[in-house]
Amino acid sequence: MAAVGAGAFVWDGQRIEEEELRRSAQALQQLEDPAAFPEQERGWEPVMQRERFRLWRRPIPGSALFQYRVFGSYTDVTPRQFFNVQLDTEYRKQWDSLVLKLDVVERDPATGSEVIHWVTQFPYPMYSRDYVYVRRYSVDSDRNLMVLVSRAVEHPGIPEDPEHVRVRSYESHMVIRPHRGFDENGFDYLLTYSDNPQTVFPRYCLSWMVSSGMPEFLEKLHSAALKAKKMELELRDYLSPAKGPEPRGAAQHLEYA
Repeated sequence: MAAVGAGAFVWDGQRIEEEELRRSAQALQQLEDPAAFPEQERGWEPVMQRERFRLWRRPIPGSALFQYRVFGSYTDVTPRQFFNVQLDTEYRKQWDSLVLKLDVVERDPATGSEVIHWVTQFPYPMYSRDYVYVRRYSVDSDRNLMVLVSRAVEHPGIPEDPEHVRVRSYESHMVIRPHRGFDENGFDYLLTYSDNPQTVFPRYCLSWMVSSGMPEFLEKLHSAALKAKKMELELRDYLSPAKGPEPRGAAQHLEYA
């Protein structure tokens, strides 16, 4: 539910539909067979290559920003563990020291899409950044794929806070393909990402920040999955019928009024 007196959030036109999930899943096929998708694959330039990690970028038309794409693999955790660690907002508050706030605000009963409010620290002297976004995930057992799509939305119950900078342009598409099964070690992933963090830094500085920050975040995510596996932490299983934490209740939303 939205904040009292702030107006209700309208899901029509905001929820993530099946077509978005399908397009995200197709991006992995486009990467592996670029000749079959010449228009979609145009403009990507390599930025970094390491063992089991490749990073590309391409300009976003009409802006000074880039879209980024990472393709990588892990062999020491299962796809289920990696997927759950990404989605579990409570666990992320433990392993990501940059998180100042991370809450599931509400969920769409029609599709399972969720509105998330995320506040994260930025390097000094910049203000922290404030994201409000909708996310939806799916698991396709027939195609052996897991997909997570997120993008920025406006929510009447989460007004801007002068202590943070609101990021209004943000998209993230993660596709995970197990090497074998969801509960066996080993998988490939493709992350396609863009946002406008509202900085005054030149384009090359922002590109360097993202290019260096993305591998660091993915390794933190991987380490958190390894820790959860080693310590047998009881994370919420997002592949099970009981999906995700309950949204914050109406009384708790009063802080957004």
